[in-house]
Amino acid sequence: MKIGEAAAAAGLEPSAIRFYEKQGVLPRPARTEAGYRRYDADDVALLRLVRGARRLGVPLDDVKEIVALRVRGEAPCAVVRHAMAREAEMIDTRIGELQALRQELLRLQEQADRLADDWPSGSCVCHIVEGENPPVTKRKAPR
Repeated sequence: MKIGEAAAAAGLEPSAIRFYEKQGVLPRPARTEAGYRRYDADDVALLRLVRGARRLGVPLDDVKEIVALRVRGEAPCAVVRHAMAREAEMIDTRIGELQALRQELLRLQEQADRLADDWPSGSCVCHIVEGENPPVTKRKAPR
């Protein structure tokens, strides 16, 4: 089958297949006499493996290693497990960072809500975003 058919069967775009080939993630495919890429069922299975690994956030270098193992007929299970564990740990770290950011945003939003009535425009809270300390005393809008 040609690249478009293989891409459809694997759930990828042809451009993604070309990208993975260019990056050395996928081996060079067989070619027809006219120079078109030619794929078979084994190639489609490999493409699905790449798609699945990338969907899970596995970095390209790890995917490259996984594919190389598979092509050599070796089980890539240990590499896959390690990559998934590392990605899950990175997600946990990112979740913690996002939760801390959320708490900071909520704190600043409360602060902005308290100060909003004190500014001439009724909504100026730029100093909060700029990282400046808000005024300690409430300021009255000029009349």
